[in-house]
Amino acid sequence: MKKNKFLKLTVLTMALMVFLVGCGKANNGSKDAEIEQQSVESVVIKDIHGEVTVPINPKNVVALDNRTFETLSDWDIKLAAAPKGVMPKDSPYVKNESVQDIGSHKEPNLEVIAAVDPELVIVGQRFSNYYEDIKKLVPNAVVIDLSFDVSGENGAAGESLVNGLKDSTIALGQIFNKNDEAEKLIENFDKSIEDAKSAYNGTDRVMSIVVSGGEIGFSAPTSGRVWGPMYEIFGWKSALDVDGSTSDHKGDDISVEAIAQSNPDWIFVLDRDAATSSSEDAVPAQDVIDNSPALKNIEAVTDEHIVYAPNDTYTNESIQTYVELFGDLTNSLTK
Repeated sequence: MKKNKFLKLTVLTMALMVFLVGCGKANNGSKDAEIEQQSVESVVIKDIHGEVTVPINPKNVVALDNRTFETLSDWDIKLAAAPKGVMPKDSPYVKNESVQDIGSHKEPNLEVIAAVDPELVIVGQRFSNYYEDIKKLVPNAVVIDLSFDVSGENGAAGESLVNGLKDSTIALGQIFNKNDEAEKLIENFDKSIEDAKSAYNGTDRVMSIVVSGGEIGFSAPTSGRVWGPMYEIFGWKSALDVDGSTSDHKGDDISVEAIAQSNPDWIFVLDRDAATSSSEDAVPAQDVIDNSPALKNIEAVTDEHIVYAPNDTYTNESIQTYVELFGDLTNSLTK
């Protein structure tokens, strides 16, 4: 009797173990299914071409848009490849050897993109012309184009700049699950705009320029590189109007004498070489202005009403850069 009783208990114990193991597998199966479901979660964002479904927290990300590098870096987003030649020299991505170099937009090595097998490629600005080529090159990747037009040819430049930076930040926040961080960036951006707008007295005349290779170019209202859209955002009055102005990255040709004759109350400067040149022969924008006899006696110079954009602005037109720049404008205009 005892032996039979022992056998019955053993059978019951084994059955219970089988049941528990089965439950465990079922639970693990549910967890695995949940993890798998989470891994394929996606979000629909809108880029310049329309709506695009993008995986959340994608792997092997390639970023080509200079307006996104600082945001991605601040959020600790890993990149598989990037165009290091047109990025700020102090960017963590430039120093990181695991990030493959695609090269400059002038002669990019697009094969690098295919080699890293990306899940997401972020195109924009300088690389927008390669959008279709990249889509063909990596057909299994999601390719988004965060470009936006601030030339003034297709709508108000100021509004396009503000909305473009906000929309890109929101999209990146959704893609990388950084919605709170994106919201904070936009709050800081909005405040910097309001502060700079309030700091301008509405009457001072502004001259905005780009200094490159020791030469001064005119950054025209609306279309001018970096500064142009700000005339609309802040209601600046231009000290000079030039026919046929463009968005050329070196600015439009203008004589130092023309600047002197316009006698601006303020000069706002983009130093292109500060962001792009590694040559010891490059002349800092401040030296170009300080050593110009023609500019020596104009009001902006004698009153020390000169504001320089952050040194990396030309290669880092991120929302953070504009927050910094607008803060500098506010501080200078309220002195």
